[in-house]
Amino acid sequence: MRKIDKRPEPESLRQFKRRRPHSKYTDLSDVERQDIRKSCAEKQFYLCAYCCASITGNSTDTRNEHVEARDLAPKRSLDFSNIVASCTTPRQCDAAHKAQPLPLTPLMPQCETDLQFKLSGRVAGLTDAARETIRVLNLGDSEANNKALIERRKQLIDSLIWRDYGGAPQELMAEEDETLAMLIDDLVRPQNGRLEAYSPVLVNILRALVKPQD
Repeated sequence: MRKIDKRPEPESLRQFKRRRPHSKYTDLSDVERQDIRKSCAEKQFYLCAYCCASITGNSTDTRNEHVEARDLAPKRSLDFSNIVASCTTPRQCDAAHKAQPLPLTPLMPQCETDLQFKLSGRVAGLTDAARETIRVLNLGDSEANNKALIERRKQLIDSLIWRDYGGAPQELMAEEDETLAMLIDDLVRPQNGRLEAYSPVLVNILRALVKPQD
């Protein structure tokens, strides 16, 4: 995950809530829903809030995902601060979340530190909240749970490493902190308003390799 800082809600949503203050998400038209998708996707640099796959911001591959599920918090269904853009991949992210509580979210800064990604493509949780979130969203802690995501993540991580580093992934283990910092700086910098698919995952891996300061 990558920490998301929410921007002000779309004007169409603000106007809708002013006209119909007691409405809920299911009352929105396609116009408001698409404005929400577009605004969330732009703020997330066109990455899924949970797995960091690429999304377009269109309904074909992007969902308006309620971080606190509507069944659990019906009064927050039109709260823009509770909505992020998720991919539509079956059995993970939005499709896996459903109405389950989510103890670690991309709206929390610790989402970037409590999940630990590996060059293998797997993810591990460093806290109980992180482990439960991995389970709820099916984020690939083992091949038995989500082999497809693990393999896709590894493939794109390797591609980013070869492109930006020019060497084998395992060689990063011996790199100097200055080189790792340069790679991180390149990966966190959006190009034309977009980040590369799974780039926050590689940033997480690289940050774990940087030696702690004395």
